[in-house]
Amino acid sequence: MANCHLIIDSCCDLPPQVVKREGVTLMGFPYMMDGGTFTDDLFESSTAQEFYDAMRKGSEPSTAQVALSTLTDTFTAAAQEGTPCVYLAFSSGLSATYDAACVVADQVRAQYPDFELHLVDTHLASVAEGLLIYEALVQHEKGMTAVELAAWAEEARCFVNEEFMVDDLGALRRGGRIPASVAVAGAALDVKPLLVIGEDGKLALTGVARGRKKGIKQLAEFYKKNVDASGPSHVALIGHADCPKDAGRLRELLLKEDPNLFVLECSIGPVIGSHVGPEMLAVVFWGADKRDNMSVADRIARKVKGER
Repeated sequence: MANCHLIIDSCCDLPPQVVKREGVTLMGFPYMMDGGTFTDDLFESSTAQEFYDAMRKGSEPSTAQVALSTLTDTFTAAAQEGTPCVYLAFSSGLSATYDAACVVADQVRAQYPDFELHLVDTHLASVAEGLLIYEALVQHEKGMTAVELAAWAEEARCFVNEEFMVDDLGALRRGGRIPASVAVAGAALDVKPLLVIGEDGKLALTGVARGRKKGIKQLAEFYKKNVDASGPSHVALIGHADCPKDAGRLRELLLKEDPNLFVLECSIGPVIGSHVGPEMLAVVFWGADKRDNMSVADRIARKVKGER
């Protein structure tokens, strides 16, 4: 039985049927496309194919952080319910929503002094955030308290391993997620860039693939090299931006490596999709501690700050 209320956001890119549970609230990020403003509802009111076909035909959607009014309404409703609450937020390295949520949370706590609300910056995005939330839902239903669930998420986020391949870097460049020089170089070399989300919650280019077939194999090899079969659950998430055949091929490669693996396929939603474009493909799983890959300088900085 759940002992707390869980708030998540639509950048987790999980299937809607996975997140629709008692005691769980989904906040939708806004996105703008072809003169209209919409809410990311995990493709319940439209389809992934419709969205990405529009991008293929020249549409250039844009995004914004969750509105302050949405944050206020969501936190206030939770406060009025009176149940201790945890918000697992989209990476602060990619959006200002977490910082805005901290401000709003203080305002709501001032109005409701007894309200217990914990905010966790997941430092994750898309199906990487989705894997953390997928397991958080399990812990939530097992009866973790708000304090326990927030502490669990703070630690577990460091063990979410992900790699994703984009067809080109144009959308990421337009959204300011990578330098223009990197995008130009990728286009000139005609390669498929491979990226990860660093421990700081920002994107990092880790390699390239000569063609999509090789890129899919490299994603499977990344899983084989880094997976921890003793992790919280033996599960992998595959995220794709309207390229189901490629997702199916990646699934085959993962199951060939481990026939007992549970693979959950997810559509990359319109907010993340606005920045990665059609044909993005990702694999996410429980693996090595990202903090082990920190530079010496970053390790020293953490020690000075008293962090792990």
